[in-house]
Amino acid sequence: MYSEGVTSSGVCPDSVQSGLEDKHHDLLATPRTTWTGNNQALHQGRSVGRYDKIMMTTLSATDNADVAHGANLGCVTEEGSVSSAEVKHELHTSPSQPVLFTSSPKELHDKLHMDPSNVKPDPSADTPAPENQPMKRKKGPAPKMLGNEVCSVCGDKASGFHYNVLSCEGCKGFFRRSVIKGAQYVCKNSGRCEMDMYMRRKCQQCRLRKCREAGMLEQCVLSEEQIRLKKMKKQHEEDAARGSAVATPSPAVDIPPLAPEQQEMIEKLVSMQKQCNKRSFIDRRKVTPWPQSQDPMNREVRQQRFAHFTELAIMSVQEIVDFAKQLPGFLELTREDQIALLKTSTIEIMLLETSRRYNPAIESITFLTPDFSYNKDDFAKAGLQIEFINPIFEFSKGMNDLHLDEAEYALLIAINIFSADRPNVQDHDLVEKLQQPYVDALNSYIRIKRPNDHLMFPRMLMKLVSLRTLSSVHSEQVFALRLQDKKLPPLLSEIWDVHE
Repeated sequence: MYSEGVTSSGVCPDSVQSGLEDKHHDLLATPRTTWTGNNQALHQGRSVGRYDKIMMTTLSATDNADVAHGANLGCVTEEGSVSSAEVKHELHTSPSQPVLFTSSPKELHDKLHMDPSNVKPDPSADTPAPENQPMKRKKGPAPKMLGNEVCSVCGDKASGFHYNVLSCEGCKGFFRRSVIKGAQYVCKNSGRCEMDMYMRRKCQQCRLRKCREAGMLEQCVLSEEQIRLKKMKKQHEEDAARGSAVATPSPAVDIPPLAPEQQEMIEKLVSMQKQCNKRSFIDRRKVTPWPQSQDPMNREVRQQRFAHFTELAIMSVQEIVDFAKQLPGFLELTREDQIALLKTSTIEIMLLETSRRYNPAIESITFLTPDFSYNKDDFAKAGLQIEFINPIFEFSKGMNDLHLDEAEYALLIAINIFSADRPNVQDHDLVEKLQQPYVDALNSYIRIKRPNDHLMFPRMLMKLVSLRTLSSVHSEQVFALRLQDKKLPPLLSEIWDVHE
């Protein structure tokens, strides 16, 4: 997926530096011809019904069991145009690990705008907590993050209150995974490890113990998961029952055709994607070649593989940015909201694009041409960990089983980009308004293409939930690269909040 574009001297090759890095670094600086479409007409069209609120607002707090995280991770976790200088400034004001999502736009707003100085003291706070009992945070909106808070578990930069404790995204996801799968870890140091940013990946038992000592509550995870599953099950059953009831009296049920605006939108999206892919196809010649040597000890060969994957990632990021800038309404957003949406959606869209290139017959993923085909071993040779590789392939296999076409992929990507619950998004209402036409169009398109599969629409939206899960695992992978002293190119560092 990505790797370090360096030579033995520690710098990116000249051909790549001029052909890729210079081209892609200034993500949003040059306005492109943008299809404006008719968002207002689309927004006033047919509504997706109860899924427009239930499905999309639960994306931030749900997961899907089709994403396997390997033995150590379990299957569920919680978890205008600008110049390159402005992008770098804005991106580097966020936590050191990617803040992937919060429970809802309202909760994010509360966290961002409450001043701790305005929080009235609790009279009961003077009463000390019983010995060996963690201090519990008073219920209510979380205080505003000032930017210098640290994780109560590992000391990394905190992203908010998670499960009752001020913590980072990594510890939040780790605690959730551990609780969901009922993990039992063993410490090689008899439970005496001092927890910090380094040790958190080395000793899972002590990390989980520190989570509990800090005050993380297991019931918060379980209750959230149980409520979500109950709601989703009920909605799916009602949808299936209603579809059966309508279909039983008359096999020839009239399904409304796509509105002209929806038909135009879908055709434009597919065309835009093809154009973006075409540019990457042309740029493929500038990518560092995949080395033929199989020597695992050859440092230069390892760096070459690393550079190869990094440069593919850079092209993918540029594709996504080009596509986003052509979406109706995207450039109407503030610079800050454009950045916020792209930062957290980029890796998810890269994984979505990866899944559409999965070949189940040979269990490989092909980028651009057959010459750019990779199996799990190739990903590992490029420096990725098995804890990240396995979920990628599991997700890709699950997506392949749905047999989506180009239109469905394009609509899912647009829906993913306009996710109002992303961290640091300010105009939630506008982002939701821009997203809704794509949700409506996907629902209508699926009803026409798959009239007998009443659960396909929620099933597709649940795949976006799985992408949130993979994003959490990706943040762990990025942190692992930092521990290995593998530097990402500036573009990827900015997008993924990697601070050297």
